Amino acid sequence: MPKLARHWPRIAVSLLPLLLALLHAVGVLHLEVLQRLDDIIYDARLTATAPGTQDSRIAIIDIDEKSLAEVGRWPWGRNRLAQLVDVLFDEQKIALLGFDVVFAEPDTSSGLAQLNALAQGELKDQAAFSERLRGLQTTLDYDAQFAKSLQNRPVVLGYYFSSEGQAAGSGVLPRPVLTAEALNGRQIRSTTWASYGSNLGVLAQAAPTAGYFNALTDSDGVVRSLPLLAHYQGQYYESLALAMFRMLAGSPAVAPGFSNEGFLSRSYQAMDRVLLQQGDKSLAIPVDERAATLVPFRGRGGPAGGSFQYLSAADVLAHRIPPGSLKDKIILVGTTAPGLLDLRVTPMSEAYPGVETHANLIAGLLDGNALLRPDYALGYEVFTLLLAGLVLAIGLPLLPAMQAVALNGGVLLALVGLNFWLYTAYGLVLPLASALTMALTAFALNMSFGYFVESRTKRDLANLFGTYVPPELVDEMVKDPDAYTMQAENRELTVMFCDMRGFTQMSEKMEPLQLQALLNGVFSKLTSEIRRNQGTIDKYMGDCVMAFWGAPVATPAHAELAVKSAQAMVAAVHGINAGHQARGLPSIGIGVGLNTGTMCVGDMGSNIRRSYTVIGDAVNLGSRLEGLCKTYGVDLVVAESTRQLAPGFAWQELDLVRVKGKADAVAIFTPLPAVSNQDAAALQQQKTWASFLKAYRSQSWEQAELLLVNLMRMDASKYLYRLYAERVAAMRLLPFDAGWDGVTHFETK
Repeated sequence: MPKLARHWPRIAVSLLPLLLALLHAVGVLHLEVLQRLDDIIYDARLTATAPGTQDSRIAIIDIDEKSLAEVGRWPWGRNRLAQLVDVLFDEQKIALLGFDVVFAEPDTSSGLAQLNALAQGELKDQAAFSERLRGLQTTLDYDAQFAKSLQNRPVVLGYYFSSEGQAAGSGVLPRPVLTAEALNGRQIRSTTWASYGSNLGVLAQAAPTAGYFNALTDSDGVVRSLPLLAHYQGQYYESLALAMFRMLAGSPAVAPGFSNEGFLSRSYQAMDRVLLQQGDKSLAIPVDERAATLVPFRGRGGPAGGSFQYLSAADVLAHRIPPGSLKDKIILVGTTAPGLLDLRVTPMSEAYPGVETHANLIAGLLDGNALLRPDYALGYEVFTLLLAGLVLAIGLPLLPAMQAVALNGGVLLALVGLNFWLYTAYGLVLPLASALTMALTAFALNMSFGYFVESRTKRDLANLFGTYVPPELVDEMVKDPDAYTMQAENRELTVMFCDMRGFTQMSEKMEPLQLQALLNGVFSKLTSEIRRNQGTIDKYMGDCVMAFWGAPVATPAHAELAVKSAQAMVAAVHGINAGHQARGLPSIGIGVGLNTGTMCVGDMGSNIRRSYTVIGDAVNLGSRLEGLCKTYGVDLVVAESTRQLAPGFAWQELDLVRVKGKADAVAIFTPLPAVSNQDAAALQQQKTWASFLKAYRSQSWEQAELLLVNLMRMDASKYLYRLYAERVAAMRLLPFDAGWDGVTHFETK
């Protein structure tokens, strides 16, 4: 709790986006930009998941530019439409025909033209004129011909509702599918219209089933939904797609569905599905609060879109389509001609044929994959906002930067993943923009607070403690001040002493500024390697660097990191020497000593000068080991305690030593290059060296000398072998000493 309280300002900042998002979700503070973003997300998701395949069950007879050029401008004579219907049913054997056009006015243009010809004297004989006129009365009634072609055939006519004008309309409406009486006192929400434009009575009588082809345009001008039911003067009428689907299903009755019955007053229940009931069977089509359903678009629209087969009406009339090609198909008659103004803006295209929106919905109803914005979308949005917002508001201030990034990324992925899964698995279209925006804004504010506000805290700490506290410690104190104390404590750490050799000789030959620049350059490279491996610089002492691992930040792998850093420092010095040779400068040597043990670490010094440092016997041993590098001809000497905690390296034991000021003997080692199992020579050399040490410590001088000869044959340049050759030569002159333990004593520092 104290840690949580300390971060309360950042938590409060992170809660602000959550509050704004909740106010938007419940409608108190409507943010139009979030609605637009939700629409963009929906459109992108719809486009990404569209199957992009052609539905072979549905085809579109297109009154396209080609048809207008061949047949004539729209509207065509009803005799041509009658011919089109006859070809589709008699020759092509289609299953169902729907019209995405309305026939609201009588067709008189063709008859008047012929009567005008008669009146102009083409037939001067009065008797012949009368006889011809009687014949025309039967042949020129194209509406009757069209009605006859529709009679007793599975045809659904189209019409439209309008919000303009008085409560009246033209043409004959079909019978409503729901009446106010059938609702039994319930009130359902749907689009309500003031007038309509429907088909001629003779056509409506011949084809009594009809559906309106109105679409719903969202506030951004995009058509995403089609209303299944519409309200007009107390009655409810069905859409073109629903009417065609019902005819395919055997004309089941339409009833409203209320899933929340019993929880709300009957008069205020919201219909959330349209029920199609036939006998004991019932099919539920989910709808939103407008009795509309989202169109499950299959892909790009138009003849080139590939979602549905498009056939030019001119080709059908001219019998250019092989008979039976459309057998048992569902046919929609519509237009893609721009001049006929039935192109709409949809998520798939900015010029999408209106007739294809109905085709997509029919296909979705047939497949049972209608999309839905459920009435519980608000509850879902509030729940996800609260859950994600609280997790981020509490988690972000408590975590380091990279973990905070990971948490925010995880929350974003969870929000998107859950939303996408509900969409693909159940067809649920749920809000996402508010949650995503809230999460991103909370992260941005949290990071900004940390950068601007806590950076100032860091500067204040640096000004206060910077004279004796290293930057690493300042960073740690800023992250979690309560968890850190500068009071001395005992910890297991690894200490390093690094001494550079050759600077004394170089100082005699170089100008002070040159020597300073050279020394600073070397120190900079060595320091960068120490910090890269999470080490803390303790101090610089002339040409020596002291560092340690495991404090102030607790580091379990402190020994491994120290060895890795020492090896990188040795390699850096070798690189520096290569540059020296090119410039004619002498080479420098390096000696590194590492030891691991319990040390006292903390803020130590006087009232004038203090520093964060380590002291103790283990520290002194590390300093002594650095001094042994020259003795054994190696760059790095490591104590047994460090080697045990760094098993990932290859090691060569150098000796058992007892340094000045320490009573116990210590085994010392140096790292070797990694050796693969295929390097037989290197493996044999290591095996021979182990045998030599065993013979050496048992005072088997002849065997030890023989093994040394073999070792020098393997690597004549190795100083260690020459060192032990001199020792063996001297010690074999002495009598056998039963008390000798094989330890080398060093009395100097």
